[in-house]
Amino acid sequence: MYKLFQILKKYDYVVVFVLLVAVSFVLMSRTTYYQSSRLLSAASSVAGGWYKGVNSVGGYFGLKSENDRLAAENARLRAQLAESYISFTDSVFTVNDTVYQQRYTYTEAQVIKNSWSQQNNYIMVNKGHDHGIKPDMAVISPDGIVGVVVSTSANFATIMPVLHSKSLNSVKVLRTGISGHLVWDGLDYRYAQVTDVPTTHQFNPGDTIITSGLAADFPEGIPVGYVESAETLKGSGFFKVRIRLATDFNKLDHVYIIGNRFSDEQQQLMAQISDNQ
Repeated sequence: MYKLFQILKKYDYVVVFVLLVAVSFVLMSRTTYYQSSRLLSAASSVAGGWYKGVNSVGGYFGLKSENDRLAAENARLRAQLAESYISFTDSVFTVNDTVYQQRYTYTEAQVIKNSWSQQNNYIMVNKGHDHGIKPDMAVISPDGIVGVVVSTSANFATIMPVLHSKSLNSVKVLRTGISGHLVWDGLDYRYAQVTDVPTTHQFNPGDTIITSGLAADFPEGIPVGYVESAETLKGSGFFKVRIRLATDFNKLDHVYIIGNRFSDEQQQLMAQISDNQ
């Protein structure tokens, strides 16, 4: 109590001034309607600005959970698309019985580590073999191709993106259906190259490149990129096509890991072919 009196004594002029100002505002608000309305308006403006700021901050911190919810919902919807199913037709005499079984599954994951400026880049996500993730599974973003899973732990997975010197994916031109291979020269994360395309075919600037579906990882039709230019490799009879990648690896946040339910069966058949050669 003694310290309180000492403080009041030390700042007595300030305390008196504040009290007089407060009394003045009270008297003004009670004198006329105009002063009362002006004071109320000022108080409302200050309070409104405060609550708006609080709501903005709260909304910002709520974005992460909302993004996670939307990403999970997108994974569920992708799994219901027609290209996620494979058609089996059993013909017995003149009776055709067509049954559709789901071929591809989609698991949403969040990127927790990402590189895009090295010769050999890698991505780490927060899903592992405890979530059904296995090596060789394809990975895409909401915009297009990302890469392939190369290793997993219980709760994490490492992805080799297309931005890697050893990355090789089967792609094709949407307009013509001509196939080629997607490679990266290690220079610019925004661009890649399509090789092994015969010069007998023509490209148009802006042509869309998509996954071919010829491998056991990526479904057919996933966006890969858009043609910027095409040059002939001397003496080879093939084009080297420069494309702008559909996925912006510098802004990669959420991805979808694709599981092919028939991958093991396909690989066993390919192994048998290799053994017989």
